[in-house]
Amino acid sequence: MHIVDTRSIATGIALTCIKTDKHKTGCLSVNMINGLKRDTAALSALLPNVLRRGSSEHPDMASLSAVLDELYGTRIEPIVRKKGELQSVGFYVDFPDARFLPDGDDILEKTFALLGGVLLSPDMPDGMLRPDYVESEKSNLIDDIRATINDKRTYSVDRLLKEMCSEEAFGIGRLGDEKDVSEITPELLTAHFEAVISNSRMEILYCGSAEPDRVESALRPAFDRLPLRNAPIPITQVVYYPQTGAPKRVTESLDISQGKLAIGFRLGKAMKGIPDFPAFIVLNAIYGGCATSKLFLNVREKLSLCYYASSVIDRNKGVMIVASGVDFANFDTALSEILTQLDSIKKGDIEEWELLSAKRAATTSIKAAMDRTGGLEELYFSSVVSAFKYDPKNLCNMIEAVNMDRIVEAASEITPDTIFFLDQASV
Repeated sequence: MHIVDTRSIATGIALTCIKTDKHKTGCLSVNMINGLKRDTAALSALLPNVLRRGSSEHPDMASLSAVLDELYGTRIEPIVRKKGELQSVGFYVDFPDARFLPDGDDILEKTFALLGGVLLSPDMPDGMLRPDYVESEKSNLIDDIRATINDKRTYSVDRLLKEMCSEEAFGIGRLGDEKDVSEITPELLTAHFEAVISNSRMEILYCGSAEPDRVESALRPAFDRLPLRNAPIPITQVVYYPQTGAPKRVTESLDISQGKLAIGFRLGKAMKGIPDFPAFIVLNAIYGGCATSKLFLNVREKLSLCYYASSVIDRNKGVMIVASGVDFANFDTALSEILTQLDSIKKGDIEEWELLSAKRAATTSIKAAMDRTGGLEELYFSSVVSAFKYDPKNLCNMIEAVNMDRIVEAASEITPDTIFFLDQASV
């Protein structure tokens, strides 16, 4: 059981407290939210990693780590998230809940003060972020970007979205691209830091046993240097239908042993007005989002056309993605069957047990997330930046209330936009 308190600390800065006695650790996330843009994505992704290297009071990792050890092993970790066409950067902090520490321990106040220093008072000799930290973290970020090609499943989906949304912000990678990272200088990053601190919408989420008034009181002195801002959460552009009639097909060849098929769909009229998000959740579970889905049981198990097949819906963007691993010779057959399974949902060809299993899978996933402080934080953050505001406690009830008609309506105009196939390189 948990209680939620949402309040404004200042214009453009909101605090959501999720009070719960269930966990032995607490967490706090500070999220600076902006629209995802090609010329700033890499700068924003790099920024929290550089800031985490040290503050003016604790200017290196050794000094900062020593203080964190004194705070019972508290952790401060950079976070970079992509939600629809939003990029959120900042820090995630977890620490022992004060209930399990000696009476009177002020771990909240000490932790938040330390975080405030990391975020707002970086080590800036000559008024600039340290060049050695910038160069070191640039190298790490480039390694992270390059590493995506090692996971061919993730790589194929990334490539699909770049092709499908080449003229939309959704096609931009969460970390930016390698070329942009390589061109970042300490001067550019310092200017971006000042812009982000001054102009970003800021959402702060706390999860733990402390009263909201204490959390706010602990935050205010730590963040009193934040400038005022008038920054609403940016809007994600929704494209309802593909730009052309036939799906765009893109093939890329690499030295691989298993083909990757990724399909991007637009959700159509279901995204107009106030989208029926609970119906989308159940629809996705029925189609390819759980172990009893049509893609898993039919395309993978019954017909043996792929090694895996799953679907995911970005409900903010109005995009559905199917990812699958196939033998090279099965590309066309697997594609046809994947689309056939979607057509069956549009026709209402859904057994009662499929509906019940999908609802059970969806609600179990939410309840499992609520069993972790990090899971609770992620659920509430997703709601904060969503067009559909929800309380996870009630979302399960909304999912249970979804009926067949709502699923068919949500699926009625889902249309394939782009098909990406990662093929075997010619010998």
